[in-house]
Amino acid sequence: MIDCAPATAIVIGDGVVGLNVALALQRRGTAVTIVAPDAPWRGASWGNAGHIAVEQVEPLASLATIRSVPGRLFSSGGALALPLRAIGTWLPFSLRMLLAARPARFRRGKAALSALLATAIPAWRQVLADADAADLLRVDGHFVVWETPDSAARGRAAWMAADTGTASVRDASPEELARLRALTDVPITGAIRFVGSGQIVDTTALGAALTTRFAAQGGTFVRGRVRAVGGDGRVTLDDGTTHAADVAVVAAGAASAALVAPAGMSAPLIAERGYHIEGNPGDWPADMPPVVFEDRSMIVTRFAHRLRAASIVEFARIDMPPDPRKWARLRGHVASLGLSIGAPVEPWMGARPTLPDYLPAIGRRGAIAYAFGHQHLGLTLSATTGEALAALLHGETPAVDLTPFDLGRFG
Repeated sequence: MIDCAPATAIVIGDGVVGLNVALALQRRGTAVTIVAPDAPWRGASWGNAGHIAVEQVEPLASLATIRSVPGRLFSSGGALALPLRAIGTWLPFSLRMLLAARPARFRRGKAALSALLATAIPAWRQVLADADAADLLRVDGHFVVWETPDSAARGRAAWMAADTGTASVRDASPEELARLRALTDVPITGAIRFVGSGQIVDTTALGAALTTRFAAQGGTFVRGRVRAVGGDGRVTLDDGTTHAADVAVVAAGAASAALVAPAGMSAPLIAERGYHIEGNPGDWPADMPPVVFEDRSMIVTRFAHRLRAASIVEFARIDMPPDPRKWARLRGHVASLGLSIGAPVEPWMGARPTLPDYLPAIGRRGAIAYAFGHQHLGLTLSATTGEALAALLHGETPAVDLTPFDLGRFG
């Protein structure tokens, strides 16, 4: 067990979660080394929609989600892909998800996730203020729009009745509706605006700001892939070199499960893969919050210099090659909507690390700590995760009870 605050730490992973854990430890005086492959800015930390989704307080491991599966399948025009060649991966995960969706467990998960999400934006404000990058966070809500009267009526009713945590929902004003209709060639029959959600305005700039802050605070990077994590906090890289610290923090996203398994921790992760295309923003307004085209399960976000359309939930192995049909579907949506994503249009695919109950893993066992499994909420929850885990490691009481996020829940 860790009997005192760690003087040194190794953080495995340089995604947005790993960087935030490292920064939070540094704020408490811990000397931190980040170990990660030499391929930054490519993962789901940076390829997401930039959305700070504090409204998503209901875990996706729910009976409502399961009932919706047939209508969401990619083969039927939806955004949920269950590749047959990956059935050995997603079928066991799905069975675990069914167990996690039982009403009592869902209610406990929702309470835990709600508490964590309530701290997300304050945590980001603190992190970005420390990094002299407060302008990268914009708390300006987001829109959800529909293209048919029926889907607008159903969607609006569902969101107005939903628990949205610290965010609230209202109908789009006539002026807002006019702006939204000007974005697309397809009629928009209804729209709502969330108030209290946010956006990172440039995920690449975010990575640079956090990395710069980490280095300025004395942090060091070791480029390499971790092969094993010892119970004493020692990590071994693929090239055989070792590095030792008082605590090793596994924050390696979808690659984390294999690193904690030798310590007896079960992490039934799946690579829940998402796709996006992005290009020059054209005449898309720079101040437009993210827009969710709910009929297409697609979110469009204007970043500082790019416009990104993101979608697809693909349950697969992390090593499977991307499926070009997913990008073709996105291009088809963009073309039919007449969106102003200009050339060059670039494709991307990344793996969201997802656990069957759709709660993250945050905790520690002896000299090994962990922070991964944030599914669609990695960007949203990374700052508060870093703060909570660092508090735990330093013997403080975290702002949120971390018991529901302990990996012991999986046996």
